[in-house]
Amino acid sequence: MAHMRLRQICLVAPHLEPVVGDIAAILGLAVCYRDSNVAKYGLENALLPVDTTLLEVVAPTQPGTAAGRFLDKTHGHGGYMAIFACDDPDERGRNAESIGVRIANVIDHPPYHGVQLHPRDCRAAFIEFNHTDGSDDILGPYPPAGPDWQPSIRTDKTQALIAVEMQSPQPDDLAQHWSRIIGIPVSHGALGEPEIALVNCSFRFVKGASDAMTGLTFRVNDLAQVRDAARSRGCPCGGDFFLLGGVTFHIVA
Repeated sequence: MAHMRLRQICLVAPHLEPVVGDIAAILGLAVCYRDSNVAKYGLENALLPVDTTLLEVVAPTQPGTAAGRFLDKTHGHGGYMAIFACDDPDERGRNAESIGVRIANVIDHPPYHGVQLHPRDCRAAFIEFNHTDGSDDILGPYPPAGPDWQPSIRTDKTQALIAVEMQSPQPDDLAQHWSRIIGIPVSHGALGEPEIALVNCSFRFVKGASDAMTGLTFRVNDLAQVRDAARSRGCPCGGDFFLLGGVTFHIVA
């Protein structure tokens, strides 16, 4: 894999439904996998491919989970984890430790290997780096999405997840912090905001009340169709966004 790329975004919700059903219906996506292994963490989940990027929703099934504490801490902000595919997750973990960011968990289930960093040290959201042997083909195996995720890709309504919005009282500082962790320099977007541009997605850092992952931007085929679908599901809507699962879903044509 020549470049680090966003592989997966994880949202956390008090319950999977109606969030998963709403996402699928509004954006025209399909659930590819529900991982029973997350039950040991007191969670349930569902994953939906957005082209070759996975959108996951997790929900606590019992009190005292990390996901539940995250929801309490963020007052319902749903942006939970950003997961990056790279050549060497352990090297990224060593780099993180060298700048004071602790490793929270290492997942070693060949052909998959992941290094999760401590959310308190990352600020705003968890960061995970992972690698799957054989995943140089982006449509190749990716165990977190299940053994047969590719047939669930739907692009008739939604083409891609193209940007993640990160909020902070000090957006430049948060951008530099994530840049040091990820290893990609900060650039600037069209409006001058700091951003970290990956090969398949950009992380944009904006002014806000707290450090949080607050928005996702999707390229869609028909803005009106998606907006009308969101409105019909009871989501608060604007001209190019709707609110769902504690984050703002921005839509662009």
